[in-house]
Amino acid sequence: MIDMKGKVAVIFGLANKRSIAYGIAQRFAEAGATLVLSYQSERLKREAESLVAELGQQETARIYQCDVSRDEEIDALFAQIKEQYGTIHSVVHAVAFAPADEIKNDFLLTSREGFRIAHDVSVYSLIAVARGAAPLMEAGGAIVTLTYYGADKVFPNYNVMGVAKAALEATVRYLAASLGPRGIRVNAISAGPIKTLAARGIGDFSKILDAVTERAPLKRNVDQLEVGGAALFLCSDLASGITGEVTFVDCGFNITGI
Repeated sequence: MIDMKGKVAVIFGLANKRSIAYGIAQRFAEAGATLVLSYQSERLKREAESLVAELGQQETARIYQCDVSRDEEIDALFAQIKEQYGTIHSVVHAVAFAPADEIKNDFLLTSREGFRIAHDVSVYSLIAVARGAAPLMEAGGAIVTLTYYGADKVFPNYNVMGVAKAALEATVRYLAASLGPRGIRVNAISAGPIKTLAARGIGDFSKILDAVTERAPLKRNVDQLEVGGAALFLCSDLASGITGEVTFVDCGFNITGI
């Protein structure tokens, strides 16, 4: 059992019980970590409060609104965290977004603005978050983000998000090199397809789920808690020698050919 008592973990991307961020928060809570949870907008505040209650962390967890496309909100968040805790040990970046049209239209029709938004929210935000977190990780720590196999292979209706995830994975490597001298590790988890709110925007998503069930060595799809377990490991001392890597949690789907 990984023990995270006395460790502060900041998790971005909390949306609802189906979100991968919630599965990660569950695993961190079970390990005894003190959670700081971030939600994107005021309309998600009540949902975030109810999720904290379900995690059994009403007395210890803190929730903050933070739109990661706004530097001033990121700065304000880490200023509050510094005042409340002084030090943080882990950051989970579970954030991605692209306008709906950029997902459902032919990739050739990707707009300049849609491309910018997808990369700003899904990629640059990791840099911005890491920059805000690093000064509070004086004793080192770990940053984990979420990617997808669509960064390597073409998946139907994934389009500009696949390009953004490829950029995200490169960003992980460059951040790992930048932050390594401070003892801060940066890694990504490439999770298999999961029925999250974001996944609803991907056309024929059920076909991807079925393909994984058919082809993956384990003959099934992953769930949020399995991704949460991998994130907990990567943020623990057990992974102290791992940085700049993409770890697949997809029941082995990525190793198959046909």
